[in-house]
Amino acid sequence: MKVMVGGTFDPLHDGHKKLLERSFEIAGDLGLVTIGLSGDKFANRKNHPIRPFLERRNDLFEYLKSKNYSTKWEIEELSDRFGSTLEKDFDAIVVSEETFPTAVEINKLRKEKKMKKVDIHQITCVLAADGRWISSTRIWKGEIDVHGSLLKSKNNE
Repeated sequence: MKVMVGGTFDPLHDGHKKLLERSFEIAGDLGLVTIGLSGDKFANRKNHPIRPFLERRNDLFEYLKSKNYSTKWEIEELSDRFGSTLEKDFDAIVVSEETFPTAVEINKLRKEKKMKKVDIHQITCVLAADGRWISSTRIWKGEIDVHGSLLKSKNNE
């Protein structure tokens, strides 16, 4: 299966890892996982600083290498939220609860272009120790670490 997944991946946290693992499970040993990584201009829409594309790509590359996936994979730069999903042949897309609406929109646009719909696989977001989602924003704010462990705040030091 040809599977697409995307994100900014900064920093690469347990929620991202779950998203990637599910993508490789769906693709299977003979499949292909295309990982869309937000380019610098597109990533700057976030409400916190983002490391440069090349640094994020290198971290993602090293993580994927360490997993020794037998499935083929590639990293492409995203300049918008659709990436190559409206040009290339994909069988599935893996999204979080947060990005599910984008996957629905992708299928609508693919249908308009007479392309086959992709299967949408939604993962549940990984929760931090406080029961809220692990997110890059929360990590950047110093609330949690990449595994969802709570960090000391100024109020409870």
